[in-house]
Amino acid sequence: MACTSCSTKDGQPKGCKNNGTCGTDSCNKLTVFDWLANMSLPNGEKPFNWVEVRFKNGRKEYYQNSENLTLSIGDVVATQAASGHDIGMVTLTGELVRVQMKRKNISETPEEIFKIYRKASQKDIDIWSEARDKEEPMKVKARQFAIDLKLEMKISDIEFQGDASKATFYYTAEERVDFRELIKVFAREFRTRIEMKQVGFRQEASRLGGIGSCGRELCCSTWLTDFRSVSTSAARYQQLSLNPQKLAGQCGKLKCCLNYELDSYLDALKGFPKTEIKLKTEKGTAVCQKTDIFKGHMWYAYEGEWMNWHKITTVQANEIIALNRKNQPVVSLEEYASELIEDTKSEFENVVGQDSLTRFDSPKPTNKRKNNKRKKNRESVTQENKPQGNNNKPKNHNKKSKPQDNKNVSK
Repeated sequence: MACTSCSTKDGQPKGCKNNGTCGTDSCNKLTVFDWLANMSLPNGEKPFNWVEVRFKNGRKEYYQNSENLTLSIGDVVATQAASGHDIGMVTLTGELVRVQMKRKNISETPEEIFKIYRKASQKDIDIWSEARDKEEPMKVKARQFAIDLKLEMKISDIEFQGDASKATFYYTAEERVDFRELIKVFAREFRTRIEMKQVGFRQEASRLGGIGSCGRELCCSTWLTDFRSVSTSAARYQQLSLNPQKLAGQCGKLKCCLNYELDSYLDALKGFPKTEIKLKTEKGTAVCQKTDIFKGHMWYAYEGEWMNWHKITTVQANEIIALNRKNQPVVSLEEYASELIEDTKSEFENVVGQDSLTRFDSPKPTNKRKNNKRKKNRESVTQENKPQGNNNKPKNHNKKSKPQDNKNVSK
């Protein structure tokens, strides 16, 4: 859930001004759900005194709560740094921190232990927020300095330490870069200690965030913590076209989601024969043209008759291959393909039950008033046209004749 400061006013974001990638770290970026929060410790067991603290763009560190402070998720704390102190937000406490440290191979007794000093005061938060406001204009200037020095590198992000005593410049580069002259320019321009840190292209995308081609936020910036190598063989196994524009993510590398369903495809492909194996029949040699992995179908075409495809199952293909190894060619593929002739007529079922799909549509309003008016007008017309007594003249004619009768009576 987003923090209350992420609301917009006049089309401009308020608060951290990051449009979803929350700089104040409240938008569930790499959030871990504390499923042990409601469980009480056994009698005599002391709570785990390490705390997970998150900094800008999902950077997490683990600190020892040596002062036994009462901390909860969301507290802003001042932590120990190599020089000075840093400001971060507590994201995890208790026994689950032990599990996270074990998963990330972080020792509970390192040589150098960093601890939490105190809960951040208002003065600490003011200094921290002022330093954060400087990061964006500094990034623009830093990129221009790198261009002027003709360095093949891209400065992707800048992170100030909580006490504003040091600025870390994150950059990406294809090759080794000599940035000694660039550090001198930065120190002279920005008047602070400079630290350069190179990150990979995937780490850059995870820090900056974004929206993927699926329409959702990037996996690497929301929940994915380890980056496994992705190769083009994963796309080949899934029968995807090797189009770099579709297979590459925002980092410029192959998408991490290519590995998500790879194991399912590999399990399904175990029963398939190799597509390079040709089937020998009395009618001719057949070559594989297409496969349907999850339905277990394969399409073969005779050499010279490439337009006519014959569909058979993987079991039938393995059976033919086994006969070919014994130098026993089958008669033709048509005998096997005839068993797979399916009815092309498909019956569509009502998957939502007996209710109509248009049951929520508003009915068209019926103009009852207009219909009633029309009925009344018709009734009045029929009554006027009806004959009254022996007089066959219409009612309107009788009205015209009344003045003449009155004149005759007066005379």
